[in-house]
Amino acid sequence: MNVFLVGLRGAGKSSLGRDLASRRAMTYVDLDTWTAAAAATDSPGKALASLGEPAFRRAEACALRVVLSYRRQVVALGGGTPTAPGAERLIQDARSVRHIRVIYLRAQPAALRARLAKSNLTERPSITGEGTLEEIDTLFAQRDPLYQRIADVVIDTDGLSHEQAFHALLEACPDPLPALAE
Repeated sequence: MNVFLVGLRGAGKSSLGRDLASRRAMTYVDLDTWTAAAAATDSPGKALASLGEPAFRRAEACALRVVLSYRRQVVALGGGTPTAPGAERLIQDARSVRHIRVIYLRAQPAALRARLAKSNLTERPSITGEGTLEEIDTLFAQRDPLYQRIADVVIDTDGLSHEQAFHALLEACPDPLPALAE
């Protein structure tokens, strides 16, 4: 089984995903990196800027199809991956046959803004045109219902340290991963 991590930028998908993959002896995959490589760029931000959002989302859906063909991975999805054409259906189909467990790392906009303000935002272009930090409320309102719909488990990370969030993730992903409950 694969573990897919979803959430907005700054939710901890990459750092927690790497740690989980290491602990569970699984392969870590950053879908944004795969999408950037497919677009022949060295970063997701450059891929988004050069392709535009519609073409970037199509490339993301293609990368998702490829990733779904492998097993024993921890996959950090891009924040917008579930919005890519056909991506939600691909994720739901994989969940229905128990190929993936989807964990939503949920953080409120204020917490995400605080985390992102400490990072290099040059590689994180705005999606909405509002500015990377300013658009968080808009993206949260748009994507939170989708993330909740596709998630098997929601981990609210507000106020959690990295270690506390990692412990919650370990509890959500025991080794070996059991089949999902009916």
